Amino acid sequence: MASPPVTELTSRARDIFRLVVEGYLDSGQPVGSKTLAQRGDIELSPASIRSVLGELEAMGLLAAPHTSAGRMPTEMGLRLFVDGIMQVAEPTREERAAIEKQLSDPGPIERALETTSALLSDLSGLAGMVLVPQREQRLTQINLVPLDDRRALAVLVGEDGHVENRVLDLDGPLPPSALQQASNYISSRLAGRTLAEAARTMQAEIASGRSALDEASRQLVEAGIATWSEDAARRPVLIVRGAANLLDESALSDIERVRSLMDELESKQSVAQLLDSAREAESARIFIGAENRLFALSGSSVIAAPYRDREGKVVGVLGVIGPTRLNYARVVPMVDFTARSLGKRIG
Repeated sequence: MASPPVTELTSRARDIFRLVVEGYLDSGQPVGSKTLAQRGDIELSPASIRSVLGELEAMGLLAAPHTSAGRMPTEMGLRLFVDGIMQVAEPTREERAAIEKQLSDPGPIERALETTSALLSDLSGLAGMVLVPQREQRLTQINLVPLDDRRALAVLVGEDGHVENRVLDLDGPLPPSALQQASNYISSRLAGRTLAEAARTMQAEIASGRSALDEASRQLVEAGIATWSEDAARRPVLIVRGAANLLDESALSDIERVRSLMDELESKQSVAQLLDSAREAESARIFIGAENRLFALSGSSVIAAPYRDREGKVVGVLGVIGPTRLNYARVVPMVDFTARSLGKRIG
């Protein structure tokens, strides 16, 4: 059921609704008419406020827990609040500086992704998530170095100067000429290609007998292709940090919800698919509770934003996950700013 447009609320109802939602998000407790009357923001009696609260409840925007006379927002109410009423609070100067400083490290992109996930967790107090870019490093050179009789080290050099190492298992000792021939053969087929693209070309050439490699060099190239293919298949698509932040006192009082949330986070492929659905968003996208089937049981919210390279191309998605009762006004712009900062780092 979609939430009603905010224009359907009178200014009085909108003010009361906003105060209830903000009070609940701040304290985690239902907000009653007496509390609202004592604030002094609304010049209405508790009885008049109760009448408006009842109208908002009838619209499905508020709910009254059986243990309290106060009201709290429903998921539909939270959707109305974040889409039409919430006033975001941009990250502070200190927070922006911290984000930019953490992401200024010129090291490998994998380290930047790990840093981003942990950074989001630390700043938001939630669990941070980063979807690894759906692209592969384009390489310019591969050098094969013997380690011992049954292992060789493949040194992979990327276009951006980034260097990665892979250990290849060998069937037995190989002459240095085989290592050199295999290195030259592989490097000559890397121009403008990813390793996976070059591997497919090499496989086709070897299968058709067009490789011009001797037996020892061919075996080494095939060992490399097998290792790199396996490595790509196991490469994580999602980095999650700070899941322990979700185990606060309020969460521990509802252990089934916590168990559901942890189970959902374990299903990284499903979470990655959810984040990936935000790739086309212009800014942060908010998923609240049962709006998304994946987190329907745990009643969790996800805030996700795509991050782009300098050309404006979306290369991944980052975000946070936490309870539906979170500080949306603070976290949404923080996720947006972090996405822009990571995009600058990727280049």
